[in-house]
Amino acid sequence: MNQSFDFIVVGGGSAGAVVAARLSEGAKYSVLLLEAGAPDKSLLIRMPLGFRLIRQLALFDWGYRSEPEPHANARSIHIPRGKVLGGSSSVNGMIYSRGHARDYDEWVRLGAAGWSYDDVLSYFRKSERSDRGASTWHGADGAMGVSRISNDDPLAHAIKQTAVELGYPVVDDFEAGSHEGFGLPDLTVGKGRRSSTASAFLAPVRDRANLHVVTGAHATRILFKGTRATGVEYRVGEKAFTASCSRETILCGGAYGSPHLLMLSGVGPAEHLRRHGISVVADLPGVGTGLQDHPLVPMVFRSKQPLLVRSATRADRIAWAALRWMLTGKGFLATQPLSSVAYYRSQPSLARPDLEFVLIPTSLDAKVWFPGIRPPGADLLSIYNIVLQPESRGSVRLRSANPHEPPAIQFNLLQSDHDAELLRHAIGWTRDLMSAGSMQRFVGEEALPGRGVEDAAGVKEFIRSAVVTAQHPACTCRMGVDAESVVDPQLRVHGLQGLRVADASVMPTLIGGHTNATSIMIGERAADFVRGEIPASMP
Repeated sequence: MNQSFDFIVVGGGSAGAVVAARLSEGAKYSVLLLEAGAPDKSLLIRMPLGFRLIRQLALFDWGYRSEPEPHANARSIHIPRGKVLGGSSSVNGMIYSRGHARDYDEWVRLGAAGWSYDDVLSYFRKSERSDRGASTWHGADGAMGVSRISNDDPLAHAIKQTAVELGYPVVDDFEAGSHEGFGLPDLTVGKGRRSSTASAFLAPVRDRANLHVVTGAHATRILFKGTRATGVEYRVGEKAFTASCSRETILCGGAYGSPHLLMLSGVGPAEHLRRHGISVVADLPGVGTGLQDHPLVPMVFRSKQPLLVRSATRADRIAWAALRWMLTGKGFLATQPLSSVAYYRSQPSLARPDLEFVLIPTSLDAKVWFPGIRPPGADLLSIYNIVLQPESRGSVRLRSANPHEPPAIQFNLLQSDHDAELLRHAIGWTRDLMSAGSMQRFVGEEALPGRGVEDAAGVKEFIRSAVVTAQHPACTCRMGVDAESVVDPQLRVHGLQGLRVADASVMPTLIGGHTNATSIMIGERAADFVRGEIPASMP
């Protein structure tokens, strides 16, 4: 079958759903959106706390694993990525974060003209329907629900009090000009339901006659006539399709999917492509290089006091909570169990935080329990220590020319001693915090890595054995004007016509925060670039 459209968007995730929805506004253009995953119909996706079960069962997941990590005890690391309409915005932890304003100013310094924080702030506001209301920092009329976490848990109060006692700022809104200190992030939740890009941007406009959304559609190759992209080949089950494109194709497959499809289509490092028998359309050595993700090392402490999450996860209480959530969108299932997030600097001389601390008042694998059937788990405090500006760099490469074989993903975690040293610092900092002030009422024995792991060699070995990623991959098709960049500041692929990339892969460097909101902002800007609604500051 051959179909013809003005625009083809490949990938219906955090950016792609936004691009498709925006380009179909006004009925001027016909738009085809191809998503490899299933429709986002599961109740677990809609329910914010359903995120934990989705992760435990690896639902709606591509099933990727990294190559053995040479600096992390040769471990192959699981890489959760959403294979469903809405992509990872349908399965992530819903933390709304833009990073630090200096992150975007750094992009400009690296060649992404027109992407300073002042340039992109209006696009963050455009997407957002914040329960904080409209302001300099927030939007109130956008498609995506964003809401504050309400947490009256005594533990949340204790950590705020401890932060004040230790001289750290307590922040009400991380996105209102102060991205340093202790607080609770906003969530991409509206009226108690997850606000994914599928539910926020696509669901309200699915009846547009000019918008065609195909799920279960695995893109296998971009078609070219010379150096112009002219369409996409894809498969739905056993059936092959070809869609032609009169204007542009926009790749929104994320930091793994976009470089993978480019290379399968002959766009990437020429020698690598030839090795797999792929004819070279454009020799772009930067495709798939420079992969960045936030290294993360967990810690666990026993709680001296009963925690509210354990009580709330008793089976009968969960059943009532589920009924309440379905009827009202309120209660325990309508949010995330977070006690605190902190962005902090390892050295006072730094211009922005380089570490993040996340405190969760439950175990990482907590399950529903009931007396006499399944005993409750222990009361545990789980912590993520995260490096925000890692120096280690990885890659995304082809395993073969078979489009159904997953890419070879290598993070090279801890390749840089800088990253390992920051994680060692974070472990010491967390130990000091958890034994200070008001936290002493809650924090008991350290269970992971344990107080037996004290010396430098032991801590280093623990980090190598425990490090994973925060699941914020980026930078594999980065913006810029140098020889290693893949797209220009308007997201057009260098040397080609009719082809753009719009997702986290285009970030010149990883932001110091969670990446979903930034990917959505990139999608918003991409749609304006394509329609010619380009800010005056753009080159």
